[in-house]
Amino acid sequence: MAFVEDLEKPAVRDTTGATLAGFRNAEDLIVPDVKDVVEESVSGHKPKGSDAISDHTMILNMGPQHPSTHGVLRLVVEIDGETIVSLAPDIGYLHTGIEKTCEAKFYQQVVPLTDRIDYLAPMTNNLAYALAVEKLLQLEIPDRAQWLRVLFNELMRINSHLVWLGTHAMDIGALTVFLYCFREREQLLRIFEAVSGQRMMTSYIRIGGVSLEPPLDLYKQIRTFLKDFPSKIEEYEGLLNGNPIWRSRLEGVGFLSAADAIALGVTGPPLRASGIDFDLRRDMPYSSYEKFQFNVPTSTVGDVWARYLVRMQELRESVKICLQALDGLPEGRITADAPKIILPDREQMKTQMESLIHHFKIVTEGFQVPAGEATSSVEAPHGMMNYYVVSDGTAKPYRVHMRNADFATLQALETMCKGRLLADVVAVIGSIDIVLGAIDR
Repeated sequence: MAFVEDLEKPAVRDTTGATLAGFRNAEDLIVPDVKDVVEESVSGHKPKGSDAISDHTMILNMGPQHPSTHGVLRLVVEIDGETIVSLAPDIGYLHTGIEKTCEAKFYQQVVPLTDRIDYLAPMTNNLAYALAVEKLLQLEIPDRAQWLRVLFNELMRINSHLVWLGTHAMDIGALTVFLYCFREREQLLRIFEAVSGQRMMTSYIRIGGVSLEPPLDLYKQIRTFLKDFPSKIEEYEGLLNGNPIWRSRLEGVGFLSAADAIALGVTGPPLRASGIDFDLRRDMPYSSYEKFQFNVPTSTVGDVWARYLVRMQELRESVKICLQALDGLPEGRITADAPKIILPDREQMKTQMESLIHHFKIVTEGFQVPAGEATSSVEAPHGMMNYYVVSDGTAKPYRVHMRNADFATLQALETMCKGRLLADVVAVIGSIDIVLGAIDR
Protein backbone atom coordinates (compact mmCIF):
# COMPACT_ATOMS: atom_id res chain seq x y z
CA MET A 1 0.00 0.00 0.00
CA ALA A 2 2.89 2.38 0.71
CA PHE A 3 4.11 1.92 -2.87
CA VAL A 4 0.68 2.80 -4.28
CA GLU A 5 0.50 5.88 -2.07
CA ASP A 6 3.89 7.06 -3.40
CA LEU A 7 2.62 6.86 -6.97
CA GLU A 8 -0.42 8.93 -6.11
CA LYS A 9 1.50 11.86 -4.61
CA PRO A 10 0.44 15.10 -6.36
CA ALA A 11 3.93 16.44 -7.08
CA VAL A 12 7.59 15.50 -7.27
CA ARG A 13 10.34 17.68 -5.85
CA ASP A 14 13.98 17.83 -6.81
CA THR A 15 16.87 18.11 -4.38
CA THR A 16 16.38 21.88 -4.05
CA GLY A 17 12.74 21.48 -3.08
CA ALA A 18 11.38 22.89 -6.34
CA THR A 19 8.13 21.35 -7.56
CA LEU A 20 8.46 19.45 -10.83
CA ALA A 21 4.86 19.98 -11.96
CA GLY A 22 3.72 16.50 -11.01
CA PHE A 23 5.72 14.62 -13.65
CA ARG A 24 5.73 10.96 -12.73
CA ASN A 25 7.39 9.33 -15.72
CA ALA A 26 9.33 10.10 -18.88
CA GLU A 27 6.20 9.96 -21.09
CA ASP A 28 4.80 13.02 -19.29
CA LEU A 29 7.80 15.06 -20.44
CA ILE A 30 7.27 14.45 -24.17
CA VAL A 31 6.31 17.62 -26.02
CA PRO A 32 2.80 17.29 -27.52
CA ASP A 33 2.52 16.77 -31.29
CA VAL A 34 6.27 16.04 -31.65
CA LYS A 35 6.87 12.48 -32.84
CA ASP A 36 9.91 10.45 -31.91
CA VAL A 37 11.93 9.30 -34.91
CA VAL A 38 11.12 5.66 -34.12
CA GLU A 39 7.39 6.33 -33.78
CA GLU A 40 7.38 8.24 -37.03
CA SER A 41 9.31 5.51 -38.82
CA VAL A 42 7.09 2.64 -37.63
CA SER A 43 3.79 4.52 -37.98
CA GLY A 44 3.18 2.75 -41.29
CA HIS A 45 4.32 -0.62 -39.93
CA LYS A 46 1.16 -2.73 -40.11
CA PRO A 47 0.61 -6.45 -40.67
CA LYS A 48 -0.24 -7.23 -44.28
CA GLY A 49 -1.94 -10.52 -43.64
CA SER A 50 -2.43 -13.38 -41.27
CA ASP A 51 0.87 -15.19 -41.88
CA ALA A 52 3.13 -14.11 -39.00
CA ILE A 53 6.26 -14.79 -41.04
CA SER A 54 5.72 -13.84 -44.66
CA ASP A 55 3.16 -11.02 -44.26
CA HIS A 56 4.96 -8.76 -41.77
CA THR A 57 7.71 -6.22 -42.06
CA MET A 58 10.37 -5.94 -39.39
CA ILE A 59 11.93 -2.93 -37.65
CA LEU A 60 15.69 -3.18 -37.07
CA ASN A 61 18.23 -0.79 -35.58
CA MET A 62 21.59 -0.28 -37.26
CA GLY A 63 23.73 1.43 -34.66
CA PRO A 64 24.39 3.69 -32.93
CA GLN A 65 27.42 1.49 -32.23
CA HIS A 66 27.89 -0.07 -35.64
CA PRO A 67 31.20 -0.53 -37.48
CA SER A 68 29.83 0.59 -40.85
CA THR A 69 27.89 3.75 -39.96
CA HIS A 70 31.08 5.87 -39.90
CA GLY A 71 30.30 7.33 -36.51
CA VAL A 72 27.67 7.16 -33.80
CA LEU A 73 24.69 6.96 -36.16
CA ARG A 74 21.48 5.06 -35.57
CA LEU A 75 19.36 3.95 -38.49
CA VAL A 76 15.81 2.75 -37.85
CA VAL A 77 15.27 0.41 -40.78
CA GLU A 78 12.01 -1.22 -41.80
CA ILE A 79 12.61 -4.31 -43.92
CA ASP A 80 10.41 -6.73 -45.81
CA GLY A 81 12.55 -9.84 -45.88
CA GLU A 82 15.87 -8.19 -46.73
CA THR A 83 14.41 -5.33 -48.76
CA ILE A 84 14.40 -1.80 -47.36
CA VAL A 85 10.86 -0.44 -46.97
CA SER A 86 11.78 2.73 -45.05
CA LEU A 87 14.84 4.15 -43.32
CA ALA A 88 15.06 6.92 -40.71
CA PRO A 89 18.42 8.30 -39.49
CA ASP A 90 18.48 9.12 -35.78
CA ILE A 91 21.30 11.52 -34.93
CA GLY A 92 22.51 13.41 -31.86
CA TYR A 93 24.54 10.73 -30.08
CA LEU A 94 27.77 12.71 -30.61
CA HIS A 95 26.30 16.15 -29.89
CA THR A 96 29.02 18.49 -28.60
CA GLY A 97 27.31 21.89 -28.61
CA ILE A 98 30.19 23.50 -30.48
CA GLU A 99 28.05 26.21 -32.05
CA LYS A 100 26.85 27.37 -28.63
CA THR A 101 30.34 27.13 -27.15
CA CYS A 102 31.60 29.56 -29.81
CA GLU A 103 29.49 32.29 -28.25
CA ALA A 104 31.51 32.11 -25.03
CA LYS A 105 34.93 32.31 -26.71
CA PHE A 106 37.00 35.10 -28.21
CA TYR A 107 37.03 35.02 -32.00
CA GLN A 108 40.54 33.55 -32.14
CA GLN A 109 39.58 30.91 -29.54
CA VAL A 110 36.89 29.54 -31.84
CA VAL A 111 39.50 28.25 -34.33
CA PRO A 112 40.38 25.10 -32.29
CA LEU A 113 36.67 24.33 -31.98
CA THR A 114 36.28 24.27 -35.77
CA ASP A 115 38.94 21.54 -35.97
CA ARG A 116 36.51 19.19 -34.24
CA ILE A 117 33.63 19.66 -36.70
CA ASP A 118 34.99 17.55 -39.57
CA TYR A 119 38.03 16.07 -37.88
CA LEU A 120 39.28 14.58 -41.15
CA ALA A 121 39.67 18.03 -42.72
CA PRO A 122 40.30 20.47 -39.85
CA MET A 123 42.10 23.09 -41.94
CA THR A 124 39.10 23.31 -44.25
CA ASN A 125 36.94 24.21 -41.25
CA ASN A 126 39.57 26.71 -40.12
CA LEU A 127 39.45 28.36 -43.54
CA ALA A 128 35.65 28.56 -43.75
CA TYR A 129 35.44 30.24 -40.34
CA ALA A 130 38.40 32.55 -40.97
CA LEU A 131 36.95 33.77 -44.30
CA ALA A 132 33.69 34.79 -42.60
CA VAL A 133 35.41 36.70 -39.79
CA GLU A 134 37.84 38.31 -42.25
CA LYS A 135 34.86 39.68 -44.19
CA LEU A 136 33.61 41.40 -41.05
CA LEU A 137 37.08 42.75 -40.28
CA GLN A 138 37.70 43.68 -43.95
CA LEU A 139 41.17 42.14 -43.78
CA GLU A 140 43.33 41.82 -46.87
CA ILE A 141 45.08 38.46 -46.82
CA PRO A 142 48.57 38.29 -48.40
CA ASP A 143 48.99 36.14 -51.51
CA ARG A 144 51.47 33.82 -49.81
CA ALA A 145 49.00 33.03 -47.04
CA GLN A 146 46.24 32.38 -49.58
CA TRP A 147 48.38 29.96 -51.58
CA LEU A 148 49.47 28.15 -48.42
CA ARG A 149 45.80 27.81 -47.54
CA VAL A 150 45.11 26.26 -50.94
CA LEU A 151 48.07 23.89 -50.62
CA PHE A 152 47.07 22.53 -47.23
CA ASN A 153 43.37 22.41 -48.02
CA GLU A 154 44.10 20.15 -50.98
CA LEU A 155 46.35 17.98 -48.84
CA MET A 156 43.42 17.80 -46.40
CA ARG A 157 41.15 16.72 -49.26
CA ILE A 158 43.55 13.87 -50.06
CA ASN A 159 43.72 12.98 -46.36
CA SER A 160 39.93 12.86 -46.07
CA HIS A 161 39.47 10.86 -49.27
CA LEU A 162 42.05 8.32 -48.11
CA VAL A 163 40.04 7.68 -44.95
CA TRP A 164 36.87 7.44 -47.05
CA LEU A 165 38.39 4.91 -49.46
CA GLY A 166 39.99 2.81 -46.75
CA THR A 167 36.87 2.56 -44.60
CA HIS A 168 34.51 2.21 -47.57
CA ALA A 169 36.58 -0.68 -48.93
CA MET A 170 36.74 -2.28 -45.50
CA ASP A 171 32.93 -2.05 -45.21
CA ILE A 172 32.66 -4.10 -48.40
CA GLY A 173 35.31 -6.56 -47.24
CA ALA A 174 38.48 -5.33 -48.97
CA LEU A 175 40.66 -5.09 -45.87
CA THR A 176 43.97 -4.66 -47.72
CA VAL A 177 42.95 -1.31 -49.22
CA PHE A 178 42.40 0.13 -45.74
CA LEU A 179 45.99 -0.63 -44.77
CA TYR A 180 47.32 0.83 -48.03
CA CYS A 181 45.33 4.07 -47.64
CA PHE A 182 46.45 4.59 -44.07
CA ARG A 183 50.04 4.00 -45.17
CA GLU A 184 49.82 7.15 -47.32
CA ARG A 185 47.72 9.02 -44.77
CA GLU A 186 50.46 8.58 -42.21
CA GLN A 187 52.80 10.59 -44.45
CA LEU A 188 50.23 13.39 -44.61
CA LEU A 189 49.79 13.42 -40.84
CA ARG A 190 53.53 13.84 -40.45
CA ILE A 191 53.41 16.80 -42.84
CA PHE A 192 50.59 18.38 -40.82
CA GLU A 193 52.51 17.79 -37.61
CA ALA A 194 55.62 19.43 -39.05
CA VAL A 195 53.75 22.57 -40.06
CA SER A 196 51.43 22.95 -37.07
CA GLY A 197 52.68 20.75 -34.24
CA GLN A 198 49.55 18.55 -34.40
CA ARG A 199 48.70 15.51 -36.51
CA MET A 200 44.94 16.10 -36.67
CA MET A 201 43.59 19.13 -34.75
CA THR A 202 45.96 21.53 -36.45
CA SER A 203 44.36 24.99 -35.96
CA TYR A 204 46.86 26.08 -38.60
CA ILE A 205 44.71 28.50 -40.59
CA ARG A 206 43.99 31.53 -38.42
CA ILE A 207 42.01 34.75 -38.77
CA GLY A 208 44.24 36.93 -40.97
CA GLY A 209 46.44 34.22 -42.50
CA VAL A 210 48.22 31.12 -41.24
CA SER A 211 49.91 30.54 -37.90
CA LEU A 212 53.46 29.61 -38.94
CA GLU A 213 55.80 29.65 -41.91
CA PRO A 214 56.32 26.00 -42.94
CA PRO A 215 59.84 24.61 -42.33
CA LEU A 216 61.97 24.91 -45.48
CA ASP A 217 62.55 21.18 -45.79
CA LEU A 218 58.80 20.53 -45.62
CA TYR A 219 58.25 21.64 -49.21
CA LYS A 220 60.63 18.91 -50.38
CA GLN A 221 58.76 16.38 -48.25
CA ILE A 222 55.44 17.44 -49.78
CA ARG A 223 56.87 17.20 -53.32
CA THR A 224 58.14 13.69 -52.62
CA PHE A 225 54.68 12.64 -51.45
CA LEU A 226 52.95 14.23 -54.44
CA LYS A 227 55.39 12.60 -56.87
CA ASP A 228 54.74 9.11 -55.48
CA PHE A 229 51.03 9.41 -54.75
CA PRO A 230 49.62 8.98 -58.31
CA SER A 231 51.20 5.52 -58.45
CA LYS A 232 49.49 4.71 -55.14
CA ILE A 233 46.11 5.71 -56.62
CA GLU A 234 46.76 3.27 -59.47
CA GLU A 235 47.62 0.66 -56.87
CA TYR A 236 44.26 1.16 -55.13
CA GLU A 237 42.42 0.95 -58.44
CA GLY A 238 44.37 -2.16 -59.39
CA LEU A 239 43.07 -3.85 -56.26
CA LEU A 240 39.46 -2.72 -56.70
CA ASN A 241 38.42 -1.90 -60.26
CA GLY A 242 38.76 -5.43 -61.57
CA ASN A 243 37.44 -7.09 -58.45
CA PRO A 244 34.06 -8.69 -59.34
CA ILE A 245 32.81 -8.54 -55.72
CA TRP A 246 33.66 -4.84 -55.43
CA ARG A 247 31.97 -3.97 -58.70
CA SER A 248 28.85 -6.02 -58.01
CA ARG A 249 28.43 -4.36 -54.61
CA LEU A 250 28.78 -0.84 -56.08
CA GLU A 251 27.40 -0.79 -59.62
CA GLY A 252 23.70 0.00 -59.86
CA VAL A 253 23.41 0.44 -56.08
CA GLY A 254 22.20 3.55 -54.24
CA PHE A 255 20.98 5.52 -57.25
CA LEU A 256 20.45 9.25 -56.69
CA SER A 257 19.05 11.32 -59.55
CA ALA A 258 20.20 14.87 -60.25
CA ALA A 259 16.73 16.21 -59.35
CA ASP A 260 16.67 14.37 -56.02
CA ALA A 261 20.22 15.45 -55.22
CA ILE A 262 19.33 19.12 -55.71
CA ALA A 263 16.02 18.82 -53.86
CA LEU A 264 17.69 17.19 -50.86
CA GLY A 265 20.56 19.71 -50.69
CA VAL A 266 23.29 17.23 -51.59
CA THR A 267 26.65 18.80 -52.50
CA GLY A 268 30.21 17.69 -53.20
CA PRO A 269 31.16 14.37 -54.81
CA PRO A 270 27.66 12.80 -54.44
CA LEU A 271 26.15 15.77 -56.31
CA ARG A 272 28.77 15.68 -59.05
CA ALA A 273 28.35 11.90 -59.37
CA SER A 274 24.67 12.53 -60.14
CA GLY A 275 25.53 14.76 -63.10
CA ILE A 276 25.57 18.26 -61.57
CA ASP A 277 28.79 20.02 -62.53
CA PHE A 278 29.23 22.35 -59.54
CA ASP A 279 32.36 23.03 -57.51
CA LEU A 280 32.80 26.12 -55.34
CA ARG A 281 36.55 26.27 -56.02
CA ARG A 282 35.83 26.93 -59.71
CA ASP A 283 32.35 28.50 -59.69
CA MET A 284 32.65 30.73 -56.59
CA PRO A 285 36.43 30.88 -56.07
CA TYR A 286 38.01 31.90 -52.78
CA SER A 287 41.56 32.14 -51.46
CA SER A 288 43.02 32.52 -55.01
CA TYR A 289 41.53 29.28 -56.39
CA GLU A 290 40.77 31.20 -59.58
CA LYS A 291 44.51 31.17 -60.30
CA PHE A 292 44.72 27.36 -60.39
CA GLN A 293 44.01 25.02 -63.28
CA PHE A 294 42.10 21.84 -62.48
CA ASN A 295 39.23 19.72 -63.73
CA VAL A 296 36.00 18.95 -61.87
CA PRO A 297 35.24 15.20 -62.21
CA THR A 298 31.56 14.37 -62.81
CA SER A 299 29.41 11.40 -63.74
CA THR A 300 25.82 11.01 -64.89
CA VAL A 301 25.29 7.52 -63.46
CA GLY A 302 24.49 8.52 -59.85
CA ASP A 303 25.21 5.19 -58.13
CA VAL A 304 27.79 4.11 -55.55
CA TRP A 305 30.23 3.19 -58.31
CA ALA A 306 30.00 6.70 -59.81
CA ARG A 307 30.70 8.29 -56.43
CA TYR A 308 33.75 6.07 -56.09
CA LEU A 309 35.09 7.06 -59.52
CA VAL A 310 34.52 10.79 -58.92
CA ARG A 311 36.50 10.77 -55.69
CA MET A 312 39.34 8.78 -57.21
CA GLN A 313 39.66 11.43 -59.93
CA GLU A 314 39.47 14.17 -57.32
CA LEU A 315 42.57 12.69 -55.67
CA ARG A 316 44.48 13.20 -58.94
CA GLU A 317 43.17 16.75 -59.35
CA SER A 318 44.21 17.66 -55.80
CA VAL A 319 47.74 16.51 -56.59
CA LYS A 320 47.79 18.87 -59.60
CA ILE A 321 46.58 21.81 -57.48
CA CYS A 322 49.19 21.13 -54.78
CA LEU A 323 52.01 21.05 -57.34
CA GLN A 324 50.83 24.37 -58.80
CA ALA A 325 50.75 25.87 -55.30
CA LEU A 326 54.32 24.75 -54.64
CA ASP A 327 55.59 25.95 -58.03
CA GLY A 328 53.96 29.37 -57.85
CA LEU A 329 54.11 30.09 -54.11
CA PRO A 330 54.55 33.89 -53.79
CA GLU A 331 56.98 35.56 -51.44
CA GLY A 332 55.80 37.86 -48.67
CA ARG A 333 53.96 37.83 -45.39
CA ILE A 334 51.85 34.94 -44.12
CA THR A 335 49.53 37.19 -42.09
CA ALA A 336 47.64 40.41 -42.74
CA ASP A 337 49.06 43.71 -41.56
CA ALA A 338 46.78 44.12 -38.53
CA PRO A 339 48.81 44.26 -35.30
CA LYS A 340 45.75 44.76 -33.09
CA ILE A 341 44.11 41.60 -34.46
CA ILE A 342 46.92 39.18 -35.28
CA LEU A 343 49.45 38.01 -32.71
CA PRO A 344 52.89 39.53 -33.33
CA ASP A 345 55.95 37.50 -34.20
CA ARG A 346 57.28 35.87 -31.06
CA GLU A 347 60.76 37.26 -31.54
CA GLN A 348 59.34 40.76 -31.85
CA MET A 349 57.24 40.17 -28.76
CA LYS A 350 60.41 39.41 -26.78
CA THR A 351 62.24 42.55 -27.89
CA GLN A 352 59.60 45.23 -28.63
CA MET A 353 57.34 46.67 -25.93
CA GLU A 354 54.57 47.57 -28.41
CA SER A 355 54.43 44.01 -29.72
CA LEU A 356 54.34 42.67 -26.16
CA ILE A 357 51.39 44.94 -25.34
CA HIS A 358 49.50 43.85 -28.48
CA HIS A 359 50.14 40.21 -27.65
CA PHE A 360 48.92 40.65 -24.06
CA LYS A 361 45.74 42.50 -25.03
CA ILE A 362 44.81 40.10 -27.86
CA VAL A 363 45.28 37.04 -25.65
CA THR A 364 43.52 38.43 -22.56
CA GLU A 365 40.84 40.65 -24.11
CA GLY A 366 40.49 39.45 -27.70
CA PHE A 367 39.76 41.93 -30.48
CA GLN A 368 36.49 43.63 -31.29
CA VAL A 369 34.80 42.80 -34.59
CA PRO A 370 32.50 45.40 -36.20
CA ALA A 371 28.82 44.59 -35.76
CA GLY A 372 27.29 42.78 -38.69
CA GLU A 373 26.92 39.36 -40.24
CA ALA A 374 28.93 37.46 -42.82
CA THR A 375 28.84 34.09 -44.50
CA SER A 376 31.51 32.10 -46.29
CA SER A 377 31.42 28.90 -48.31
CA VAL A 378 34.23 26.51 -49.20
CA GLU A 379 34.40 23.24 -51.13
CA ALA A 380 35.20 20.74 -48.38
CA PRO A 381 36.03 17.08 -49.13
CA HIS A 382 32.43 16.08 -48.31
CA GLY A 383 30.80 18.99 -50.13
CA MET A 384 29.86 22.61 -49.53
CA MET A 385 30.76 23.90 -46.07
CA ASN A 386 29.19 27.20 -45.04
CA TYR A 387 29.91 29.32 -41.95
CA TYR A 388 27.56 32.08 -40.82
CA VAL A 389 29.00 34.50 -38.24
CA VAL A 390 27.09 37.29 -36.51
CA SER A 391 28.96 40.00 -34.59
CA ASP A 392 27.46 42.39 -32.03
CA GLY A 393 30.59 44.52 -31.93
CA THR A 394 32.24 42.75 -29.01
CA ALA A 395 35.25 40.41 -28.82
CA LYS A 396 33.05 37.31 -28.85
CA PRO A 397 30.77 36.18 -31.67
CA TYR A 398 27.04 36.60 -31.12
CA ARG A 399 26.32 33.55 -33.29
CA VAL A 400 28.34 31.01 -35.25
CA HIS A 401 26.47 28.50 -37.40
CA MET A 402 28.05 25.76 -39.50
CA ARG A 403 26.18 24.31 -42.46
CA ASN A 404 27.98 21.10 -43.33
CA ALA A 405 27.49 18.89 -46.35
CA ASP A 406 27.24 15.76 -44.18
CA PHE A 407 23.99 16.85 -42.51
CA ALA A 408 22.22 17.50 -45.82
CA THR A 409 23.62 14.42 -47.55
CA LEU A 410 22.42 12.13 -44.77
CA GLN A 411 18.78 12.93 -45.50
CA ALA A 412 19.26 11.49 -49.00
CA LEU A 413 20.10 8.09 -47.50
CA GLU A 414 16.53 6.77 -47.54
CA THR A 415 16.06 7.82 -51.17
CA MET A 416 19.18 5.88 -52.15
CA CYS A 417 18.37 2.80 -50.04
CA LYS A 418 14.62 2.28 -50.45
CA GLY A 419 13.95 -0.90 -52.41
CA ARG A 420 17.54 -2.12 -52.02
CA LEU A 421 18.81 -4.97 -49.85
CA LEU A 422 19.83 -4.46 -46.24
CA ALA A 423 23.47 -5.18 -47.12
CA ASP A 424 23.40 -2.31 -49.62
CA VAL A 425 22.87 0.22 -46.82
CA VAL A 426 26.48 -0.31 -45.78
CA ALA A 427 27.73 0.39 -49.30
CA VAL A 428 25.59 3.52 -49.65
CA ILE A 429 26.70 4.99 -46.30
CA GLY A 430 30.32 4.51 -47.32
CA SER A 431 29.68 6.21 -50.67
CA ILE A 432 28.23 9.42 -49.21
CA ASP A 433 31.23 9.74 -46.84
CA ILE A 434 29.76 11.28 -43.69
CA VAL A 435 31.46 12.30 -40.45
CA LEU A 436 29.17 12.45 -37.43
CA GLY A 437 31.19 15.26 -35.87
CA ALA A 438 29.90 17.53 -38.65
CA ILE A 439 26.32 16.30 -38.23
CA ASP A 440 26.08 16.41 -34.43
CA ARG A 441 28.02 19.64 -33.91
